[in-house]
Amino acid sequence: MSDAYDALVIGGGPGGSATAFHLARGGARVLLVEKQTYPRDKVCGDGLTPRAVRALDHMGLREEYQSWSRSAGLKVHGGGHVIELPWPELEDFPSFGLARPRTDLDQLLARTASKAGADLWEATDVLEPLVEHGLVRGAVVRREGEDPVDVRAEVVVAADGASSRFAQALGLVRDEQRPIGVAIRQYFRSERDTDPWIDSYLELWKGDHLLPGYGWVFPLADGTVNIGCGLLNTSEGFRNTNYRDLLREWLPTVASEWGVDPADPVAKPRSAPLPMGASRHPPLHRGVLFVGDAAGLVNPFNGEGIDYAMESGQLAAEVGLAVLESGDRTRLSTYRAALERSFGSYFTLGRVFVRAIGHPQVMKACARYGLPRPTLMKLVLKLMANLYEPARGDATDRLVRAMVRLAPSR
Repeated sequence: MSDAYDALVIGGGPGGSATAFHLARGGARVLLVEKQTYPRDKVCGDGLTPRAVRALDHMGLREEYQSWSRSAGLKVHGGGHVIELPWPELEDFPSFGLARPRTDLDQLLARTASKAGADLWEATDVLEPLVEHGLVRGAVVRREGEDPVDVRAEVVVAADGASSRFAQALGLVRDEQRPIGVAIRQYFRSERDTDPWIDSYLELWKGDHLLPGYGWVFPLADGTVNIGCGLLNTSEGFRNTNYRDLLREWLPTVASEWGVDPADPVAKPRSAPLPMGASRHPPLHRGVLFVGDAAGLVNPFNGEGIDYAMESGQLAAEVGLAVLESGDRTRLSTYRAALERSFGSYFTLGRVFVRAIGHPQVMKACARYGLPRPTLMKLVLKLMANLYEPARGDATDRLVRAMVRLAPSR
């Protein structure tokens, strides 16, 4: 059996759903396939920065998120200091963040893509790519309880996560020279579930060793908080770390402050890899557009991936619609250029940052001497969150712009 679509999108997370939404809204006949059935859980901090909020706005979800947990900015702890950093006031971004469990968020985004006109197949395995003359023209998929189907499409997008089985099937592997992290999180009950700040703890200790990573607490406004920590592979013990032990040992750092009982979690801890800095490249391979975690598009500065998944999905959709309108598949090549214009230099700068904080003395100095300086921390927030004015703004905007402009785009 076979079927034909204008576009096939593999993976129903934020990147895949955003891609399918924008393709469908542009008039394409789209099939979005998801291996699991919604609602389904994904390991994440559940935080949405203003960049991600803008991506939600582009999907018409402004009314939907009004009841969600809203953040005024970051409260940063480290070196014996605590500083509150409001999200910057910018022309192109909202001045607030959000938090929403991925069980709810991913289902909402997939349903929004479906309402826009995309066909959504849940509980569907992608068995193998369909390759003609060296280029992918679709995939063999199998819905639960049904026979395999050949799905052919002019535009094929892979948004199937950090491990990306579709990329592996095509021989596209992660660049081992680019950073990767591991994040682990757990949910707990807390009366501070509506706190207006996302708390970030810069000092992540393992015994006497300061690790290159950070801890967090994200209030979810549903009676719970998301508590977790992330570690970069610049740590000497990265591959030998038991992440459940790391989280358990770190929990007392925040438990009393947040009114959390470490012995009474809402759910078991779960961990996942964070492929950072465009670590699977090129993002166009054998005619397939890779978006989100499948392309390694996680911010090296802060481990944020939802907004880059949704933004890269929108870029992929714009390229796909141009290909469908023109009938010229060579225009797929513009996707790589679009990603590099949007994120390339910034991610290069992030990779330099990751290498720097791999040295414990650098991380310790940043926490001890940086936090007491509000002007410096304002700049750091704009840099780490990728939130600055692209053309105007104040001195901090100009400095961040200059730093990004000087970095190569690949």
